[in-house]
Amino acid sequence: MALVERAEPEATANDVLVEVYASGFTPGELTWPGTWTDRLGRDRTPSVPGHEVAGVVSALGYGTRGLSVGQRVFGLADWSRDGTLAEYVAVEARNLASLPGDVDFAVGASLPISGLTAWQGLFVHGRFQAGQSVLVHGAGGGVGSMVTQLAREAGAYVVGTGRAGDRQAALDFGAQEFVDLGNDVLEDVGGVDLVFDVIGGDIQKRSVGLVRAGGMLVTVAGPPEARPVDGLAVDFVVEADRVQLGEVVQRVRDGRLRTNIGTVATLDDAVAAFNPTERIKGKTIIRVRS
Repeated sequence: MALVERAEPEATANDVLVEVYASGFTPGELTWPGTWTDRLGRDRTPSVPGHEVAGVVSALGYGTRGLSVGQRVFGLADWSRDGTLAEYVAVEARNLASLPGDVDFAVGASLPISGLTAWQGLFVHGRFQAGQSVLVHGAGGGVGSMVTQLAREAGAYVVGTGRAGDRQAALDFGAQEFVDLGNDVLEDVGGVDLVFDVIGGDIQKRSVGLVRAGGMLVTVAGPPEARPVDGLAVDFVVEADRVQLGEVVQRVRDGRLRTNIGTVATLDDAVAAFNPTERIKGKTIIRVRS
């Protein structure tokens, strides 16, 4: 990675140009094909990473409706276009939602991937219902902490998992039990109605056996290698959704949902922030403008 000067992007039809104030970064995106190629699979390097954005609309593309110049917005930039780790980014208007004036840009940039992944995994793909039990892997992490809070608020009994050092964070976010994957026995959890998996591999395979009849495994770690005997398994890729973004940010405003921000760095320090010398807890946010 390198910090370079590039021409300001243009807002084409149905786009808005966003003056970026903060950008969220997910390390895994450097392994996603869309980071390096366009929608047709053609190489588009050097490319600008980052998909989460909070900022102000500075220009509208032809035919763009629903947003206005000067409006505070946040949302999810396209997977196969240059991203948000820049002073300006062109984004499809439908991928953005209004950011209330009392929500900091850094907070707004921390919400799109984690918040939408949690919302869609629980309520869209997982078909969660109040009273169900949910096993949340990585409950102290960016996505897992959102899943834990949303599930608990919706009436779930939440069992979180993670490393030993994540126990208190998971409990603070609302998990009623915690399983240390390094020292505890996962199978001691017993049966659950929904498993929310962000890990994959062996943990995912073992989790399948915990799903009760009629239950579900929901994963963002790729196609499941095993499926529940009497249940369903779903893997999905998070999608931008204006209404769901509004639901998430409203919960932040009224104190029902806490963000999990770890490192906040400037754009000048972004390269170093993405190559940490030690494990970082929480979401990495790049504050482009103050």
